[in-house]
This record gives sequence, structure tokens and C-alpha cells, in this order.
Amino acid sequence: MNLADVAWPELGERRLLAVPLGATEQHGPHLPYTVDTEIAVELCRRLAEARPEVVVAPPLPYGSSGEHAGFPGTLSIGQEVTELLVVELVRSADAFAGVLLVCAHGGNAVPLRRAVAKLRYEGRNVRAWCPDGPADDTHAGRLETSVMLALRPEAVRVNRFEAGATRPLPELIGRLRDEGVRGVSPNGVLGDPAGATAEAGRATLRRWADGLLEAAAAVAKDGIM
Repeated sequence: MNLADVAWPELGERRLLAVPLGATEQHGPHLPYTVDTEIAVELCRRLAEARPEVVVAPPLPYGSSGEHAGFPGTLSIGQEVTELLVVELVRSADAFAGVLLVCAHGGNAVPLRRAVAKLRYEGRNVRAWCPDGPADDTHAGRLETSVMLALRPEAVRVNRFEAGATRPLPELIGRLRDEGVRGVSPNGVLGDPAGATAEAGRATLRRWADGLLEAAAAVAKDGIM
């Protein structure tokens, strides 16, 4: 069930709300700006297929993407606004048994963590879940490129594959904070898309969907649905 497709009398009561959180930011010379949002939406779709009590909210396509400001087209609302937006959104969702925030953008991690801590302190049943990945392949590399080949292959510019910064994220994080992504990777890639395949992307989506199901079960248990 999607909120975009129903009217309020059709909603029922005490359902679990899944909210896809993404971003609008550069993803190298070969992927579209909407990668994170598309991944979050697809994972929520799979969750709703597996758990009929789940309602999927329209996605939030903007987040904290200031680290990508060196690339044209990136749109960011910053950490403070992202945190406030999530807090107010979840506060407004008290009609639901619980809220699961499905975030596919790593830049949202800090404000999302703060928002969830505040909301849980207030007694609300909310959790955040983010897909995982290798430390040396965190942005527009083989992992995300494979997933997009599985989701929307026509959006992948396979003739533009090129490696970016391939050192593990913990080794880059200091410069990333000081200089942004462009300071450590002129093409905007953290990883290397070479070798990406749709088959690998489908396997990754299945693995992520299984992890999301576990998170949904924990929210459902907390909400005594």
C-alpha cells in the first residue's frame, strides 16, 4: 500500500509506515542524481510486498548533501533541516503503530541518528535502517552501479565508467569533511564501477531487503501490532 494511491478511509488503523529517505546529488559521471532515492523507494516497495501491514510514504528526495556541493546539480537541505524535517514528520505519524525510516543516503546518517534519538526519547516507535556496503566502495562505485543496472539500466552511462578515490572511507573522512567529495575525487566517485553487473545488483537488493525485513519486525514488535 502506498499513501500516494489511497484515500484516508482506505488506510485502516495501526499500520507500519515506511518512509524512503534519499537525496538529489551527483553520482559520478555515469549515474543519475536520484540513485539514493530510487534505492530507498525500491526497498520500501519490497518491504510492503512482504509485509501487507506496511504503508509506504512518498519519498523524501532531498537530504544533507553538502559534501557534494562542488558538483553542479546537487541539491542539499543540510543537516539541521534534515533532522528537523524527520522529527516533525514522525511526530505527525502518531496514527501509525510505528515508523521505519529507510535511508539510502549516507550523508543523512548524523542528522537521522539525532532525530531518532530525540523521537525515541519522546516515546515514539521509530527506527532508522540504512543499507550497508564496503568501506572502499561508498559512492557511485561497483555496488551502487550494479544496483542501478538492476533497477534502471537505461540510466547508467556504461561508457563513462571510471574509478574515483578507492581508499577506504575512514582514511578519507577527514579530507571529505574539510574539502568535500570533489577534494578527494574530482569525478565524484568513491570506489570503482568497473565490473558492475545487474546480477550483482539484484543479489545486493535481495540482501538489503532481508535486512530491512528484520528492522520492520523490530518496529512491529515495539508497536505491539
